[in-house]
Amino acid sequence: MQIPNSIDAVQTMLTGQNYVCNRALATVVFLSLKLGRPLFLEGEAGVGKTEIAKALATGLNRRLIRLQCYEGLDISSAVYEWNFPAQMVAIRTAEATGSASGGTDRAALQTELFSDEFLVERPLLQAMRPDEHGAPVLLIDELDRTDEPFEAFLMEALSDFQVTIPELGTIKAPEPPIVILTSNRTREVHDALKRRCLYHWVDYPDFEREVEILHARAPEASETLSRQVVAFVQTLRTEDLFKKPGVAETIDWAKCLLALDVIDLSPAVIADTLGAILKYQDDIAKLQGSEAKRILDQANASLEPV
Repeated sequence: MQIPNSIDAVQTMLTGQNYVCNRALATVVFLSLKLGRPLFLEGEAGVGKTEIAKALATGLNRRLIRLQCYEGLDISSAVYEWNFPAQMVAIRTAEATGSASGGTDRAALQTELFSDEFLVERPLLQAMRPDEHGAPVLLIDELDRTDEPFEAFLMEALSDFQVTIPELGTIKAPEPPIVILTSNRTREVHDALKRRCLYHWVDYPDFEREVEILHARAPEASETLSRQVVAFVQTLRTEDLFKKPGVAETIDWAKCLLALDVIDLSPAVIADTLGAILKYQDDIAKLQGSEAKRILDQANASLEPV
């Protein structure tokens, strides 16, 4: 599929993948696609940053290549490494047949050992290889989990969309990949990297948009239950919690309630299913007893009649 030619077309494409976004996010996505610039998305966990890369890949019919970041991530995990066991087998085979004894044969063997046949491509190198559908979508997820040396390397790779392998030379992408970087802001990412990207803060949606998202992702839920769920979760986000529930938790909770054939929220149902929306015991303990009822009453009071 061709790159959408307008903001409305981007919004329509994402909606077709059940990704509901506001116009500000659709605009920055359109600009990223139009200008070929990486898109840097920051926000709380569970607000849909990763999902937008998935929706783009599906909507554009492109490969999705995901680099999941973590502390200690290095080039061998992110770009490439050599298949050492296969290289050893090739060396043993050459020794057994006597083809590694001469100088010329030895040079040929060395050339063979450091060829594409023994190259293990990791996400960044894979992203430099377009296929018949075009350049892939490269998702660099949770960049804030890596360290500064990897950031510096990534900054260079994203500037020129090329990587250098000493044994093979420089590999440059004939067509730049569509790059989405995400961060949960557990630490600040260096400004120099951000300057190479278009930036957008993905916030929690307002009430009506979150209801719309829930309709798209859990269409079996009734209008009444959907509005109750969203009202309760949004009220819960105003509480003093270690980890506030994201939109992903809203969707998960609604699906759990549907699996239990719940048609109306009650304090007892909430107490039984808190593990779907809260992931820390201290947060769950705060909602024991009358607290769940208080928040439910507050949430119900905020609802207007449908």
